[in-house]
Amino acid sequence: MKNIINGKWVDASDKSVMEIINPFTGKKIDTVPNMTKKDVNRAVEYAKSAQKSWKNVPIHQKVKILQKFLNIVDENKNDLAKTLSSETGKPITQAYAEIANIRIGFEAFMEKSKHIYGNVIPAGTEAGQENTLQFTVREPLGVMVAIIPFNFPCDLFDQKVAPAILAGNTIIVKPPHQNPLTLIKLTSMLHDAGLPKGVVQVLTGDGVKTGAPLSQHPDVHGITFTGSTAVGRSIYTNGASHLAHVALELGGNDAFIVLKDADLDLAVEEMVFGRMYNTGQVCCASKRFIVEKSVLNEFETKCVERLKKLVVGNPADKKTDIGALITLSACQKAQKQIENVVNQGGRIILGGKASGAVLEPTIITDIPKSADVAFDDEIFAPVVSIIPCENEEEAIEIANQSNYGLSGCVFTRDMNKAFKICSRLECGGTVINGSSFHRSFEMPFGGYKFSGIGTEGVMSTFDEVTRSKTITLKNVLK
Repeated sequence: MKNIINGKWVDASDKSVMEIINPFTGKKIDTVPNMTKKDVNRAVEYAKSAQKSWKNVPIHQKVKILQKFLNIVDENKNDLAKTLSSETGKPITQAYAEIANIRIGFEAFMEKSKHIYGNVIPAGTEAGQENTLQFTVREPLGVMVAIIPFNFPCDLFDQKVAPAILAGNTIIVKPPHQNPLTLIKLTSMLHDAGLPKGVVQVLTGDGVKTGAPLSQHPDVHGITFTGSTAVGRSIYTNGASHLAHVALELGGNDAFIVLKDADLDLAVEEMVFGRMYNTGQVCCASKRFIVEKSVLNEFETKCVERLKKLVVGNPADKKTDIGALITLSACQKAQKQIENVVNQGGRIILGGKASGAVLEPTIITDIPKSADVAFDDEIFAPVVSIIPCENEEEAIEIANQSNYGLSGCVFTRDMNKAFKICSRLECGGTVINGSSFHRSFEMPFGGYKFSGIGTEGVMSTFDEVTRSKTITLKNVLK
């Protein structure tokens, strides 16, 4: 499948390609271009030119184009879901859910875009300004780049592309190199809906040939990235070289605190959703299960019983709960991490085995709070790491000892205690009696510490993709 530059299907300038592999079968699905710096420069030039006219298109006209796009997505939802499932290893039912989210996300941003109002500073608010009116407006950044991860490519396409173009920016989408096919199709559908050429372009490639030139380009005014902390720091450095506005949503090692008065059945169900969804490949998945010792055995028993009921298998089967990890190497990395946890004192009570890129649901308990996984070793797989604690104070201590601070959660029947713990957790989002895997399109989503800078969501993204301009009417009332 080719890329889209300035509305045209193109190959890489050096004709190089990358293979896209179905992680469950190990078979090649397609190839995509491995774009070069020359291709990046072309795309940025087209984006820069298109933005000059796109920014002046009225909001209601932009919304009409996106409404047509959503209708095209609905008409092609079966093909999109099957493509997403085959290239990611995501269970097909979850792939359908992610495609359905496209309408939810885009419509939310479309509605919000109609209400991006400025502010007025009344005359006389400040001494010497009695005859002067000042007001603000929001203007687009210009040319943006969206670098999107493999785990939820469509959801992040919604979060990044919709607000960027509604605000009057043009944007170049850099899909994940492992599974770019669905996002290429979505970009094509935007053009089918009438989006002017150059407004949204898609460039596939590896980080060195494609990603770095995009983030380093001096005519890129905004960069939005979701992915690992290591890559995010590199992008932040690249963007700083030309003072681009950079928003980063990075790694997480979220704490899932279970206190002795918790509803354990509820906690176990939320563990399944919050850790097993997308085969555990979720940035804000609950990863460190910090459990008071008085309820530890009961929680472990219930977790084992519940995870044994999950169906592991072919992602194309609607009965499958756990599919494949994104690549064989990702599965091998998770196995090494599991081995490390055991070497540092953990004990496997369920799972731990893999077949190809499929890792069965795994529970490791008795993990000491000094283990790597209790700090910053983020396991991107269906692994429940249980860390015993004596009381809520120790639970908070363990939760906050990580350099990550994306999300966190606590289970207790005492709401006063729950609110106090949420206020003390060093992370960008907290959930009471639910897993940390909670991200609505409306909420501002982002992390503390090494988990990122800035937030995404209907409430806040337009602040990330626009800048404020003040217009002064000096002495207009004189």
